[in-house]
Amino acid sequence: MDKNKILVVEDEKDTLFILDKLLSKNNYQVFTATNGKEALDLMDKLVPEVIIADWTMPVMDGLELCNVVKKNEKLKHIYFIILTARASLKDRVAGLDIGADDFLVKPVQNQELLARIRSGMRIHNLQDELRSIEHDKAIVEMACTIGHKINNPLSSLLVSIKNIEHDLKDADNKIFDEDLQVINQSIERIKILVNDLTHLKSPEMIDYASDSKMIKLD
Repeated sequence: MDKNKILVVEDEKDTLFILDKLLSKNNYQVFTATNGKEALDLMDKLVPEVIIADWTMPVMDGLELCNVVKKNEKLKHIYFIILTARASLKDRVAGLDIGADDFLVKPVQNQELLARIRSGMRIHNLQDELRSIEHDKAIVEMACTIGHKINNPLSSLLVSIKNIEHDLKDADNKIFDEDLQVINQSIERIKILVNDLTHLKSPEMIDYASDSKMIKLD
């Protein structure tokens, strides 16, 4: 089972070392950065479940980092904890307005930090489940819509083909028999596709091309 990933962003080396050891000891996969810019560079390759960032740092502080993360569609669901020596209500409101999920005032108590992280992981996982449900629901609705849209012209096509077959039989013309057989086989395949689309319940995505996926229907 993969370990949950935490990104710790802290410019004080001693604090960074202690947090790294504490979280690693508690079975988290820990990544570290000394400012917000370094953190963003790391997140080009990984997306942690939780970020713990000091408010006051050079180059890009924790609040600026939080602002960037929460505006990014790929990153905005990360649970963001800000560490700060600022305990005023005004500062907390400013952080919450930016999008911070939680605050811890330095010096941080280990057990409280771990408890907040566990809470953040639960929230993050719940959000993942909800997004997955919404994604599957959207796929089912799209598949059903496409199925019905195909079914309407397919019905007209079936009627037309039957009329053509009837006229050709009356003319006793066998030259089109093979073509009609291919057409009818193709129509049957389309009918199966329509049925699969309109009755899709648990969509599963499979690899189709290099960077493409498709819905598994059979």
